[in-house]
Parts: sequence; C-alpha cells; structure tokens
Amino acid sequence: MTIEYATRYRQASRIPAEPGKPYFIEKGEGDRAHLFGDLITIYAGGEQTENTFNFFTVEGPKGDLIPAHLHTDTHEVFYITQGAVRLFVEDTEGNQQEKLLTPGDFGFVPKNCRHAYRMERHHSQVVGVAAGPGGTFERFFENFGAPAEQLGLPHQPVVPAPHKFASVPEQYDVRFLPDHQWRTR
Repeated sequence: MTIEYATRYRQASRIPAEPGKPYFIEKGEGDRAHLFGDLITIYAGGEQTENTFNFFTVEGPKGDLIPAHLHTDTHEVFYITQGAVRLFVEDTEGNQQEKLLTPGDFGFVPKNCRHAYRMERHHSQVVGVAAGPGGTFERFFENFGAPAEQLGLPHQPVVPAPHKFASVPEQYDVRFLPDHQWRTR
C-alpha cells in the first residue's frame, strides 16, 4: 500500500511534499500525467530533493516525434528500459545527431542542447532524470498535459492548446522550438 499526501499540486499525491523524508512508491503509483500519447509517472521531484533533481518514467506507444525543445538550466538523462526510443540532439554549436536507444541504452542531453525523441516501438519506456541549477521541471507534465489518476496510456492523445506552448518557459525550464528542423531524419 502506498500512502497518499495532499500537496500544492494535487489533492492526493503519492509523494510526500516535505524534503528529507524517506518514502516508498509501488510500481506505477507515482504522480501520473498524460501528455501527447504518453503516460508520465513522477517518483521524485523538486519538493523531495530541494530542487536538485527529479526522477520519472515516460511510457508510450510507437508514435510521433515529441516536439523539439531545450532546457536552459537543466541536464536530462534518458535511460531505456523497454522498447526503443530514437533520441535527436543538437549541441550548442549546431551539430545534430540521432541514436536509436534500446533497453539498457543511455542518452545524456546537457543544458541548452535542443532535443526531441520518438517512441519507435509500442510499449516503450524511458527512465528520466533531470538536474541543474535552475531546479526541476517535473510538474510541467501535469500542468501542460493533464493529471491522470488511472494507470495506462491516454485513450486519446492529450495535445495542449497552441497558446500553452508559449507560456511554458514562464513556469518551467522547457522552451519549445516550433520551427526547429532536424537534418538527421
């Protein structure tokens, strides 16, 4: 059984809001959100780590490219546990690369590097960690997408209204790049 807490983000969270408090979360029982066709589950965030890192999973079906974006203050890790994920990255000098990652593969995206990804197989899963001097961005998922109480992928993709893309940098370290072109496709 997982204990539930009330936080400033949710009436019922499985993650305690106070830093420095040990806790356990059963598989899939973190704070869940749907965004695009994916299920994001947050297991630890800024509240628990004094804004030093977050830990989350992203599960999704084979699908479309997640839009190009960057984090000006946050480094991001992609560790694949199921399926296959194609990671697209552009460094700060404009050099682009892409790599198909399969279970056990690891990808690192430093801050200020443009990146995107695409689930290449159904039932793919990424373990993500983000850290940096600017704090963490895990609450982006449920505020940009939609909080989810049930397990599983969304029945319909959750695509935010166009005006929400412009407001994201005001609250989270996520800047979308709608005109970015990947030359590596």
